[in-house]
Amino acid sequence: MADLETFRAETRSWLEANCPDEMRQPVRDEEDVYWGGRKATFKNDAQKAWFDACVAKGYTVPAWPKEYGGAGLSAPEAKILREEMGRINARPPLSSFGIWMLGPALLKFGTEAQKLRFLNEIARGEIRWCQGYSEPGSGSDLVSMQTFGEDKGDHWEVNGQKIWTSYADHADWIFCLVRTDKSNKYQGITFMLFDMESQGVATKPILLISGNSPFCETFFDDVKVPKEYGEGIPAQVGEVNRGWDVAKYLLGHEREMISGADGGDRTSAIGAAMLRQTGELDAVLRAELAMFDVDALAYGAMGEKFLDEMKAGKGHPAQPNMMKYVGTELNKRRHELMMSAGGSTSLEWDSEETGGGKPSRNWLRTKANSIEGGTSEVMLNVVSKRILDLPGA
Repeated sequence: MADLETFRAETRSWLEANCPDEMRQPVRDEEDVYWGGRKATFKNDAQKAWFDACVAKGYTVPAWPKEYGGAGLSAPEAKILREEMGRINARPPLSSFGIWMLGPALLKFGTEAQKLRFLNEIARGEIRWCQGYSEPGSGSDLVSMQTFGEDKGDHWEVNGQKIWTSYADHADWIFCLVRTDKSNKYQGITFMLFDMESQGVATKPILLISGNSPFCETFFDDVKVPKEYGEGIPAQVGEVNRGWDVAKYLLGHEREMISGADGGDRTSAIGAAMLRQTGELDAVLRAELAMFDVDALAYGAMGEKFLDEMKAGKGHPAQPNMMKYVGTELNKRRHELMMSAGGSTSLEWDSEETGGGKPSRNWLRTKANSIEGGTSEVMLNVVSKRILDLPGA
């Protein structure tokens, strides 16, 4: 415990010295989030300084081993770092599907050469990834996917289409599920990595009801995917035709990531917005705020418990499904309250004075939270079957 208290004091001192004041403010727009990648630019000097300091310290991926760009922190140390960053409201120095999804899959299934190359590139923000899972006819039933990779000797020739590919139009590389054996539904999928600038790759943004969207359609037309990017760096993660094992593991991390998308935020900001609009808190809304606050605290405690159990090797494989369901439903409630806080002003769409319809656009965007990464109905079915053992589930 003495060592951990020393680490906490050192971490607090380091954060105070290295996290600029601008990086302790709430995220207000897309440019406030740094995603890295080949074409990335920093919004301002403060964003760059915070990113550079964290890269040097290994704090973009603090729990990863040092040889892969991390800080090699133990589970208790990583928890302290999260707490101390939360204490000063520090923004994440780097947002990345590589960190949240691909990284954990590589740590478990990747070759040593794959880890040394790709994990370090992810940790340094040099490569931005997107995910190629869902297809127009394969959403919840993901194993029915038809994007096909034909073996051409030294490369795969990939043809097909993916949909809801978040930020595909900004990504450098894609981690993609490709069918490589049509005779076996589950054991005929390969988890491939390839460059989005490969000839034959095309993307098309999908506009949502909110007026904007991170989602894209992604098309593959005779895309040549080399079988190796160098000695010990195969294009596939895990074994050929065994990509479903990798995909399932990654889905758990994706659902944890989606479940944390503002879902656990408490309501002080919402209450402040209500006071600005009305000068007082309506009794009904005040009660709803209190209920949300209690649920958000319980959700945060559940998340910490599950994380501790996972680090100790005692986690249940369906716990991410619980987190995903509760977190996304909480986030939708949060934005319902934000709409109520603003009253009729929240209904406007284009005014520059109120942020160009940000409350209403964000509220509409949250409706996708309970669909992406697995619908709430699918999550409840998994919990019913695998945790509650309900008959007939």
